[in-house]
Amino acid sequence: MTVNRLNMTLLALLLVIVSGCMKDDEWMSHHQNGSLLPKGLFILNEGNFMYGNASLSFYDPETHKELNDLFYNVNGLPLGDVAQSMIIRNDLGYIVINNSGKIYVINTSDGKYVGKITGLTSPRYMHFLNDEKAYITDLYAGQITIVNPKTYQITGVILTNGHTSTEQMVQWNDYLFVSCWSFDSTILVIDTRTDTIVGEIKTGKQPGGLVLDKNNKIWTLCDGGWAKNGTTTRLPMLQCIDPATRTIVKSFSLTADAKPSRLAINGNRDSLLFINNGIWKFGVDQTTMGDHPFLNVENHLYYSLAIDLQTSELYLSDAIDYLQRGIIYRYSAMGAKIDSFKTGIIPGAFCFKQ
Repeated sequence: MTVNRLNMTLLALLLVIVSGCMKDDEWMSHHQNGSLLPKGLFILNEGNFMYGNASLSFYDPETHKELNDLFYNVNGLPLGDVAQSMIIRNDLGYIVINNSGKIYVINTSDGKYVGKITGLTSPRYMHFLNDEKAYITDLYAGQITIVNPKTYQITGVILTNGHTSTEQMVQWNDYLFVSCWSFDSTILVIDTRTDTIVGEIKTGKQPGGLVLDKNNKIWTLCDGGWAKNGTTTRLPMLQCIDPATRTIVKSFSLTADAKPSRLAINGNRDSLLFINNGIWKFGVDQTTMGDHPFLNVENHLYYSLAIDLQTSELYLSDAIDYLQRGIIYRYSAMGAKIDSFKTGIIPGAFCFKQ
């Protein structure tokens, strides 16, 4: 090895060591060089588990232009291990990094790092009660964490009484409904005034997504769980809950081989969409599920979806083989293809910047 090559190798090694030892705040203060972002769509690319290659992309619907590796390019630091979800509040974006156990906070105008919430086990989703109080669900912790988003500090926990995994959340009046997903069949009801669990609703196996419709009814999509010991006992279903009585008022069974996921609702809150070997669309006042998907698979591995509540346009991610960069497909409300573009590895979540 020549002296020059040796020096370059040592320099690269030194940079890796320094970046690993520096605190995030110190490291990123030397790398911020963002530019203003218009209205558009943030895309969280999960990356591969334990590889630390999650990334953040941004798409401008007006110009049809995308920016990939936004977080790293602006802040000089990898996003982390498995980007799970994102929520925007007061021009700040809160990015939940599942396996890294933290939440990065960025300025949505340019992607610059603002702060972070740490001390979490395996965070999944974040829900704001107000500017100084938010809940965070967790895959393994057996609790919901309460944080002050302004100070980035944990202020309390809500123990979930043996329900280890908590997932998505939707609020109705002062009550928060929380799905317990992994190997569970429960939706918890939390009184947000007292931070206590005041009820449980038994559902189909593994309820995931939760949305509130135009009739103030809550819908959940149960994926049916996984077969154990060679059995095929699965019953995926779409269920409607009356939050006032905390009872299931409608239930639509899917086929045993169905693998439904990614429940979403349109801007008018009258149509549900979800992935199940294609994209299915279901009116909240329908009485039967129907026999055909709204959009067919067309050789895509649909992994996630989102609906622009302003236009009802649909965005679908194709994870391809879970190793290479994924693709996003943009459709009109009627299902006509508008655009497609590449993102990072496993595009799994979306967040609209209005």
